[in-house]
Amino acid sequence: MLFPEYEETGVLYHIISITDLEKTLTEGIAYDDKATYKSKYYEFHRLIDKEKPDILPEWVVRHKAIFASINFPREHKFHSHSAILAVKINEERCWVANENFANQIYEPFILKDVKDFSDCKDYLKTQGRELLRRYWETSLSFQDNLVKRLDKLKGMDTEVLIFHEIPSKDIQLLYIISDHKMMTGSEWKERFCVYKN
Repeated sequence: MLFPEYEETGVLYHIISITDLEKTLTEGIAYDDKATYKSKYYEFHRLIDKEKPDILPEWVVRHKAIFASINFPREHKFHSHSAILAVKINEERCWVANENFANQIYEPFILKDVKDFSDCKDYLKTQGRELLRRYWETSLSFQDNLVKRLDKLKGMDTEVLIFHEIPSKDIQLLYIISDHKMMTGSEWKERFCVYKN
């Protein structure tokens, strides 16, 4: 894995666009504080919430979650112009799910209203709906996952849903991804902040 285990560090990893870095480091993180939240994700999360079984806690509401990762494989490719943050969490207000199930319906959800792709609506109603049921059925509390460690199973792409705001004091900038090169804040400054007039 790319980072030391959670039991060692006590942090999860949250990825943001560098355009959100200053605000995040000064104001912290809320589930709906990014410009893309309403335009790209809100309705998608609501679709997933509709399949949530009643036996799960009421506070587990995907469209009100901040998303993080427990770790990444060493070979993980991060998007350029993003930042990797270490965030401290309240374990009692976090939930773990297999993102693979949700990812398989994202494109059909986005493309369902595009003329040449509108037939994918049937996929969403059938296979997509089954994937979302499996998403919730295989999910568990963060604390249960620390015991069972489902995040280590092959085929599990773990996402952690955080159901509390994260204050700036609980956020640390680890890396800036610049053209697929991973640099610490110091390395980035060394590369880009040495030129003076």
